[in-house]
Amino acid sequence: MKLSKRVVLLCLIAVLAMSMVFAGGDKEKGKIRIVTTSWRTEDVERMNRINALYMEKHPNVIIDFQPTADEEYDANTTAALETGIGADIIYLRSYDEGLPYYEAGHLVDLTNIIPNLEKFPRAAVGAWSKDGVTYGLPSAGVTHGVYYNKAIFKKHGLTPPKTWAEFIKLNDTLLAKGEVPIAQGALDDWTLYEVAFSGLGANFYGGEAARQALLAGKAKLTDPNFIKAFEAVYSLKKYLPRGYEALDYSAMLQMFASGQAAMFIGGSWEISTFEDMGADPANVGWFAPPVEKAGDRLQYCFHVDIGVGVNKNSKHLDEAIEYLKWVAGAEYAQALMNELPGFFSYTPADVKINDPLAAEMFKVIADSEPTVRTVWEKLSAQAPSGNELMGIALPGMMVDKYTPKEAAAFVQSQLETWYPPFKK
Repeated sequence: MKLSKRVVLLCLIAVLAMSMVFAGGDKEKGKIRIVTTSWRTEDVERMNRINALYMEKHPNVIIDFQPTADEEYDANTTAALETGIGADIIYLRSYDEGLPYYEAGHLVDLTNIIPNLEKFPRAAVGAWSKDGVTYGLPSAGVTHGVYYNKAIFKKHGLTPPKTWAEFIKLNDTLLAKGEVPIAQGALDDWTLYEVAFSGLGANFYGGEAARQALLAGKAKLTDPNFIKAFEAVYSLKKYLPRGYEALDYSAMLQMFASGQAAMFIGGSWEISTFEDMGADPANVGWFAPPVEKAGDRLQYCFHVDIGVGVNKNSKHLDEAIEYLKWVAGAEYAQALMNELPGFFSYTPADVKINDPLAAEMFKVIADSEPTVRTVWEKLSAQAPSGNELMGIALPGMMVDKYTPKEAAAFVQSQLETWYPPFKK
């Protein structure tokens, strides 16, 4: 997320277009406007319904949810903050992706502000903390797995697989029956890294234990266990749609939602997305990432996804902090999981997961070893970041620019240029 001056200047075009909203017209008919920004453009209506609960009890405040497209979010938000016209409430990605906002001095120290911070999961708090300072409220986590079309499975007498061998056999059957097995493309690189590799690959490279060894420099991506994860993702190539090389995320979603593909490797956040696209919830099934072999314990990618920070230069700092305290509470947590099923709140409160598919995804945690995305923490703190490198290596592998071993070696060699535990 380290941006060149040129990128920042280009982003100012978009930022200045929003400046009348972020910086001008602070009040509307005597009301204080608190602008919140996120990368979740698809959530506007649902977030508006959530925030309406707060505004009912705070009639002098307007919570204005104004997200930016995912691929533009970091650059635009950085540019806005650096020019003093940023939103009051900033959604933060975890670890290395959100930390630069704090290091640049843009965020309020929330350590003594968030109610019951000591009761939040330690791992979640750590994703938005540095040197004892918490700069982001741990808001929500997400899981990774495989969605499937129940009607297509029933048509061919198929059941969700438990092991990788069963998964491959299932794909072969679907292919033989003339179905498109998996709606996955190679155009939007993050879907291959964040979801396919981190979600399915964790069972091959060894989940959290292996990730920690990687961070400590005691393991490398070129080790056999990590190579197996690259090979597992590559083995799915034959089951992808024709023209998958140019298939983007939106097209992948539509392909599955419309029944043109039997499965979709996705995240829990897409439950409401498929519903909004018209898919029948009763026809959408889900299964956990298949383990390598029977008897293996599931390595489950339950990623720390959304933190919420407060702009230190907000013109309505007190009101923004008051809103954040509400976001840290039970009412918001319950509303979030009702409106956006598949986002699992970290709030230590008595809340219920009412969506059956989300409940199924969450239930799996009890019988698994949770982990997070492979190179998200520490390994993406500098350029070239692990996230960026995986975004080059995996699409390259899927179009045969790299073999799985070469893809792993490319990422590892680049990380060795700057990551201290890897440097010789």
